[in-house]
Amino acid sequence: MAGALQLLSGRWGGAGQGLHWEAKAQPPATADRWVLVHDGVYRPRQSHDSNDYSELGELPPRSPLEPVCEDGPFGPVPEEKKRTSRELRELWQKAILQQILLLRMEKENQKLQASENDLLNKRLKLDYEEITPCLKEVTTVWEKMLSTPGRSKIKFDMEKMHSAVGQGVPRHLRGEIWKFLTEQYRLQHQFPSKQQPKDTPYKELLKRLTSQQHAILIDLGRTFPTHPYFSAQLGAGQLSLYNILKAYSLLDQEVGYCQGLSFVAGILLLHMGEEEAFNMLKFLMFEMGLRKQYRPDMIILQIQMYQLSRLLHDYHRDLYNHLEEHEIGPSLYAAPWFLTVFASQFPLGFVARVFDMIFLQGSEVIFKVALSLLGSHKPLILQHENLETIVDFIKNTLPNLGLVQMEKTISQVFEMDIAKQLQAYEVEYHVLQEELIDSSPLSDNQRMDKLEKTNSSLRKQNLDLLEQLQVANGRIQSLEATVEKLLTSESKLKQASLAWELERSALLQTVQELRRQTTAAPGGPEPDLTGPGPTGD
Repeated sequence: MAGALQLLSGRWGGAGQGLHWEAKAQPPATADRWVLVHDGVYRPRQSHDSNDYSELGELPPRSPLEPVCEDGPFGPVPEEKKRTSRELRELWQKAILQQILLLRMEKENQKLQASENDLLNKRLKLDYEEITPCLKEVTTVWEKMLSTPGRSKIKFDMEKMHSAVGQGVPRHLRGEIWKFLTEQYRLQHQFPSKQQPKDTPYKELLKRLTSQQHAILIDLGRTFPTHPYFSAQLGAGQLSLYNILKAYSLLDQEVGYCQGLSFVAGILLLHMGEEEAFNMLKFLMFEMGLRKQYRPDMIILQIQMYQLSRLLHDYHRDLYNHLEEHEIGPSLYAAPWFLTVFASQFPLGFVARVFDMIFLQGSEVIFKVALSLLGSHKPLILQHENLETIVDFIKNTLPNLGLVQMEKTISQVFEMDIAKQLQAYEVEYHVLQEELIDSSPLSDNQRMDKLEKTNSSLRKQNLDLLEQLQVANGRIQSLEATVEKLLTSESKLKQASLAWELERSALLQTVQELRRQTTAAPGGPEPDLTGPGPTGD
């Protein structure tokens, strides 16, 4: 190599071409490894030199300087000047403000997204056909009542509320109206403190574990499976429903979780938020008394079935006889009506109207609706002549009501009053149970056990009645005190009115006397009847 090259020189081959080593003088015998650049200058052969470019002629010599690009692709390139500290500070402030603005915009976008999700969930929840559409005038009445300041402490006129519920409840306000009716119910009925549940916060209950978890999870998929809010497996609807049922099972250890509760909680959840629905479920179960029918012994449910049977006997004797002839008791078809409040079999719009009336009138509405449904379908039921077809008709055909039939049923329920009959039937049931115990060939121990259970049940009922009596006496005393205050106030007002009347009579006599004096002395000064004035000399 040393003999072949006399001098090696390196230079840049131009912009983007890199450094090329070039050889001056003649190459050695292995000339195929060298490439002639220009006269007397060679460089090593590279891979891209395999092609023969001899026909292009001799290349011009390369410039030893790197080319300078005076202009950029879009014109002259401005010369950068050094920024001052003030300019840098302003740039930083501008960048920080832009970042803050971007963060605020991101938060607003998240709020808008959450609002859109809430609206979407609300649309999904209220996706059912409404019966008794609400007129604008009725909606205005509801909005006026809901917007009343301090409404939770004001007793509204019951006739006005009955009229408003009868004319319809707007679907988008139904949840708020249920809360309003709850407030009015509490003002009208004082709930015994001994029966109130523990005031455990909802979020605290959600942190605990429940032994009813498996049963609740199984029933989630069976609760309103065709409704879009609950149809998604472990979606928002099912998760909220699970939380409510779990929290209630922990709050009410005696009832825990019972099949049917998921439908009641689901109806509430369709019209309000999760925690609000839980509080409303507590109200229905404890203050409205629905929890009695979910107790493990199911005694109250048996009493309810007997009461419904007696109502059929008194209101629709031919239908009662037809069902008894085929040995069809209410427990074969009506138990789901009571345990799910009609929600498992009937259209949601109809069930929502039933809940409207329950919040207004109480749990006896369930009996009224059941009696009205059976009575309105009596001709069709009487056409069936065997147990299977009758039960199938009541379970599957009867719930598919038309809008006209639904509205007719709701109207009939408003006109019924069966409170006294229900109380009489309950006493009748207990008497019959005692007679059955006395007449049954049981051993002394069995008889004693049954008597003790009956005695215990009667004691509970007696305690409940005593508490109700105490509450009623308290209300009577409160009302008597109020009446006494009103009478005292009325007496004071009468005395004040009498005093004012006497003073008025005296003033009139004075005026007449002054007029008489003025008439008797013509030309004299006119008396000042408006009162004493300034005295002159």
